[in-house]
Amino acid sequence: MAAIVQFENVGLRYGHGEEVLRDVSFALAPGAFCFLTGASGAGKTSLLRLLYLAQRPSRGVMRLFGIDMLTLPRAQAPSIRRRVGVVYQDFRLIPHLSVADNIALPLRIADAAEADVAEAVGEMLAWVGLTHRAQARPATLSGGEQQRVAIARAVIARPDILLADEPTGNVDDAMADRLVQLFASLNRLGTTVVVATHDAQLIARVPGAQMMRIAAGHVTAPRVQRA
Repeated sequence: MAAIVQFENVGLRYGHGEEVLRDVSFALAPGAFCFLTGASGAGKTSLLRLLYLAQRPSRGVMRLFGIDMLTLPRAQAPSIRRRVGVVYQDFRLIPHLSVADNIALPLRIADAAEADVAEAVGEMLAWVGLTHRAQARPATLSGGEQQRVAIARAVIARPDILLADEPTGNVDDAMADRLVQLFASLNRLGTTVVVATHDAQLIARVPGAQMMRIAAGHVTAPRVQRA
């Protein structure tokens, strides 16, 4: 089975500074569940930025879905980016939009029919347990509720890869359990999930998950695991 993500000797630097990622090589099989661990400042967020195409590598080979991202024409990047869902550490919800409209945003950007949007949003609200908060504004939500809205928005377009940056950093243990269950349910449906975290308890909740550790810009990772 071909890897859905493949890095070969990838380096990343911002501007003319030193490399923040160095000689990174790893691969993920379709349907993998992977934890990316490391201390604050080790490079987890930079690696995620590469994965959701917010940044291009400075060197090396980076393939998503078998496509070389270094040679990909910029005009084709949006179509690849739509296959990657992202749950940001700071949620990035639009404050003047309701919960329902925040979740609907990726579909509306893609010009989906409004009837299809309404149906999909209803399904997502039920899945994350927020049907009763559909018309609420983000400022009125708890941290756990905002995180669930962010997850629903990230997956409503059915991405092939879901990335989550410290998803349990602002929630209690009970909510962390619920979030992990949401990620696991997506993974069982075939979504490749990558969670950046330093939370050992969170990692323990998903036995058998693939592990990658990053320190000083270097990644230690096992070989491709078959789904």
